Amino acid sequence: MGKGKVADYLIPQVSKLPGQKKVDLSDKLDLVAKSEFKSLLKKKIDEVSKEHGINLSVHAAKRMNERSINMDGDDFFKIKDAIGKLREKGGKDSLVITDKAIYVVDVDNNKIVTAMDKDNVNENVFTKIDSTVIVN
Repeated sequence: MGKGKVADYLIPQVSKLPGQKKVDLSDKLDLVAKSEFKSLLKKKIDEVSKEHGINLSVHAAKRMNERSINMDGDDFFKIKDAIGKLREKGGKDSLVITDKAIYVVDVDNNKIVTAMDKDNVNENVFTKIDSTVIVN
């Protein structure tokens, strides 16, 4: 090799060497930060859901299906408004009576606990109910 000259060497492109492990960056993330983010996200989702939505218990969904109770948008907003009124008055476990059905609701959790169609309500007993609202 002469002075100032580069020898002609073939340098292969190497992107991975044999036996080289793949780097998993998820191990590098702080687990505390991940769990904190997850809890903050869940809290925010719960707040939005509580403010804007109505939850349906598994039992209520089953009863609505068995009894062919269909809830349209109008019914949804009637029940949502009724739950808001019940909350203002201090209701906790309440009945919401619409023109189609009767709903037992958990006001604090915006949750429909169970539902009955109005045709099959005769002689039913509702226990542990602290308030009732009738909506049309």
